[in-house]
Amino acid sequence: MDYLKEIEGKRVHDYQQKKSDKMVTPIWFPGPVIIGAGPSGLAAAACLKQKGIPSLILEKAECLASMWQLKTYDRLRLHLPKQFCQLPLMPFPKNLPSYPTKQQFLAYLNAYADHFDIKPAFGKTVVSAEFDHSSGYWRVKTQKLKKKEAEYVCKWLIVATGENAEGVVPQIEGIDEFEGPIIHTSLYKSGSMFCGKNVLVVGCGNSGMEVCLDLCNHNALPSLVVRDTVHILPQQMLGKSTFGLSMWLLKWFPIRFVDQFLLLMSHLMLGDTAQFGLHRPKLGPLELKNLYGKTPVLDVGTLAQIKSGKIKVCRGIKRLSQNTVEFVDGKVENINAIILATGYKSNVPSWLKGTDMFSEKDGLPRKPFPNGWKGENGLYAVGFTKRGLLGASIDAKRIAEDIEHSWKAVEANHVMEFPCSLA
Repeated sequence: MDYLKEIEGKRVHDYQQKKSDKMVTPIWFPGPVIIGAGPSGLAAAACLKQKGIPSLILEKAECLASMWQLKTYDRLRLHLPKQFCQLPLMPFPKNLPSYPTKQQFLAYLNAYADHFDIKPAFGKTVVSAEFDHSSGYWRVKTQKLKKKEAEYVCKWLIVATGENAEGVVPQIEGIDEFEGPIIHTSLYKSGSMFCGKNVLVVGCGNSGMEVCLDLCNHNALPSLVVRDTVHILPQQMLGKSTFGLSMWLLKWFPIRFVDQFLLLMSHLMLGDTAQFGLHRPKLGPLELKNLYGKTPVLDVGTLAQIKSGKIKVCRGIKRLSQNTVEFVDGKVENINAIILATGYKSNVPSWLKGTDMFSEKDGLPRKPFPNGWKGENGLYAVGFTKRGLLGASIDAKRIAEDIEHSWKAVEANHVMEFPCSLA
């Protein structure tokens, strides 16, 4: 009997121990919790710190700006001049070129974090975030390696995971039959591994165009799938950046006039792109960007390679087979590898619950720019403007100013203690 009691006692102890291991004690944080340690999250943290408001950044990777560090190709440079890409309160060093390299930009972000003493909590994957109406606080649950869970409680939640959280992989008939490698641009580093190979690049945005150029520089034989219309503009016009010139002209002239000017200059400098299979949309580049968020391509040398025939332009894909691709116009090409420059998407709907601030369809704020930065119950979004780092900086400043008002009220009422109802 004593032996049986001992066994039963051990079972009860083991059960209670397992139950205790699964229990998570909430971690109360008095300031805003920011999800994502990319440029947008860093900008928000810096603007808050300037106003004396502490923040906590939760980041799933083990580094700052994981998208830039881990999921970009080696030759990447900023597509816009540095003055349009710097974060609030700290400009780029003057000695950097107008278009900093990936490595220079990452060095700037690390210096930015050091300057503002921003220390994210790395390795914290947010699995859910939901507002608790009974207490008036956000509950953010994270998971680390070996499924170690944690829960953070806060009054303000800032979503900074970005528009480019996950790569988009299209459904292509016969994709499982293709014998060569198929990779998304998030995994592409350099064209050196494709020397002498026929490589099909799917997607004609800035990334697709630049990957094709990189493949050419490494003696690969790239083909570019162009399924839609696209605006290609010179990176520079009249000795100035095309983007900077556009922003200046918009101060004085309506958007359609500026679009006509850009198209005229592009035709003079680049020629008629339609004769190379690159047809332009009916809407002008700036109007198209404003209405649908579609960014024009700023040419960095790819068009010259298309004109020379080193880069083939192909129509949409009909189907893949073992080592060939059949296109919608009936042409069939032997292809050794495929690179998907098919863009990215937000993953916010997969973990943010109980709010309609973000669309389930694309994971972006339902309200268009400039009104998508603020939701209800202390919820904010930074870096979802489809306007790059400039848009993120605008968001970060607005969010810090908005939180400052309620932060002062909270401090004045001395209600910074842990909410007992969540314990």
